[in-house]
Amino acid sequence: MSERAVERHAYHHGALPEALVAAALEVLDEQGQEKVSVREVARRAGVSAGAPFRHFADRQALLTALADRVLDDFVRWQEAQVTAAEGSSLRALGLGCVRYALRHPRRFELVRSRVFAPERSREPELREQLESIEREFTVLIVADQEAGRVGPGDPALVKLAGQALVYGLAQMIVDGYLPAGQAEELAVRVLDTFRDGIANRRPQ
Repeated sequence: MSERAVERHAYHHGALPEALVAAALEVLDEQGQEKVSVREVARRAGVSAGAPFRHFADRQALLTALADRVLDDFVRWQEAQVTAAEGSSLRALGLGCVRYALRHPRRFELVRSRVFAPERSREPELREQLESIEREFTVLIVADQEAGRVGPGDPALVKLAGQALVYGLAQMIVDGYLPAGQAEELAVRVLDTFRDGIANRRPQ
């Protein structure tokens, strides 16, 4: 059986959606989400232009599935950053996000457009995953507070402040405002300033 025949056999048994999303990820990394089209994804997956529509109603549905895949990748990346870090999980998460944006700017842009959109416009398919990420973020903040690595206070406010800082840093990297060669070092210094001067501040 030829390689193409093996691929088509696998697609027949339900692997086509995964293959299409994998092809979409290739286009995203190479050219950005604006170039992710159903036609190009079908071409790369080696199927007819109409085949993807059996699984994705339109381009937006394909982009949602792609965003879900990128979020999975981002979560695994963040988990690895926290596991490898010594000290504050909050700092590890923040630095992990910045590093991810530095290494995968087009993936960050996709997540930004889908996750940091107005709540009413977020796809229902992504909400459960986003809520799970938010819950895990809060758990790590509370653990840092209990260990004395982060000062006391409302975890929700600490989370929002941290998100705003990290999102801003990541966007500045993607936009080229922070030079790529210095971006990670600057991010480390900013995050440490936040941790030492704000997150660890004790009430008077």
